[in-house]
Amino acid sequence: MAEFAASELVGALEENLFSLLEKQAAELDDAQLPLIDLSSGSPRQPTPPDVIAALQAAAARPENHEYPSFWGKPTLRQTIADFYQRHYGVTLDPDTEIALFQGAHIGVSGFPRALLNPGQVLISTDPCYPLYRSAARQAGADFYGIPLEARNAFLPDFRQVPDEIAARAGLLLLNYPHNPTGALATPSLFADALAFARQHHIPLIHDFAYATLGSESGEQPLSLLALPDGKEWAVEIYTLSKSAIMAGWRVGFAVGNASVIAAFKKLHTHSYSTVSGAIQDAAITALSLPAEQLTQLAEPYHQRRRVVLARLAEMHWPVRARQGTFFLWLAAPPGFTGEQFAALLLAKCHLLVAPGHAFGAAGRDYIRISLTAGTTSLLEALDRIDALQLFR
Repeated sequence: MAEFAASELVGALEENLFSLLEKQAAELDDAQLPLIDLSSGSPRQPTPPDVIAALQAAAARPENHEYPSFWGKPTLRQTIADFYQRHYGVTLDPDTEIALFQGAHIGVSGFPRALLNPGQVLISTDPCYPLYRSAARQAGADFYGIPLEARNAFLPDFRQVPDEIAARAGLLLLNYPHNPTGALATPSLFADALAFARQHHIPLIHDFAYATLGSESGEQPLSLLALPDGKEWAVEIYTLSKSAIMAGWRVGFAVGNASVIAAFKKLHTHSYSTVSGAIQDAAITALSLPAEQLTQLAEPYHQRRRVVLARLAEMHWPVRARQGTFFLWLAAPPGFTGEQFAALLLAKCHLLVAPGHAFGAAGRDYIRISLTAGTTSLLEALDRIDALQLFR
């Protein structure tokens, strides 16, 4: 069979972290010791019954059997506007300040393509969600990650951006609650980010994937658009994957600055498909769920975090207690990099974790574990690690 070379663009892309982890798991012989996957970022709870029922009813409507509009149903866009008003006190124009797409991944990769020119720089953080780096490359732009440090609670200091990088900046991309470190945004962080955007006249994109997952029960993470001038300079990407346990449904949207939304919507008509009308109807139900129910959907992660933190303390494994998202960012034991430690855990304990270097050079000495695994699996995993006696 003939073989053909990939394009230079594809050849330059790094291997997707999660596809690599899947390959490692598939190659492992777990007959004697079952594999425990602590790398997954996909919720394992069922989608709320009301949302499932809404989809079942919507699937029978003839209008949902046709191609849906690129812009999304007006009723869904209005529901999104109502959701942001109700939860964050933000007023949105459903026609000009909202874009709908198939999952946040499309927004995260699409906005850089819609906004950046070759030679410009996408500024984000180091570590960061790996897609941000490839999104810059796909846009023909360079990537610069502001190093995050534990002593600064893994929040970026924009004064660290070199002048030559700032001069070529075309986009600032943030993500809080932060994957992978679990750091939570403060009003001063977002105020500094908006000041940086104003100073260099660049748009700010906030990936709000973990919008309902603070570090404690009932804690609501901060929306960037809730700050004064937030909507003037920024767009926020929201997904129902985590907040409504709809990861497989692929529903995401962006809200904010109308010119940025317009640029993305034009790209969307050329590059991406649309969201099924039936799934849009189900999304309306999800976005209309009471705040108390959304809070309850996040509760299993908080319960597991408390249990895991207590077990880590027993193991003398130091960790920051205040971490959002449904991950925990853990320092590797002395003498190990995160990559070495992850390899050891896979070989000796049959545990799959995400090594920190995959998120950026500043993550070199860390691993990330997921609280999407059940409590029993999490405790079993920690027992296996404890047996290695690396923290005593």
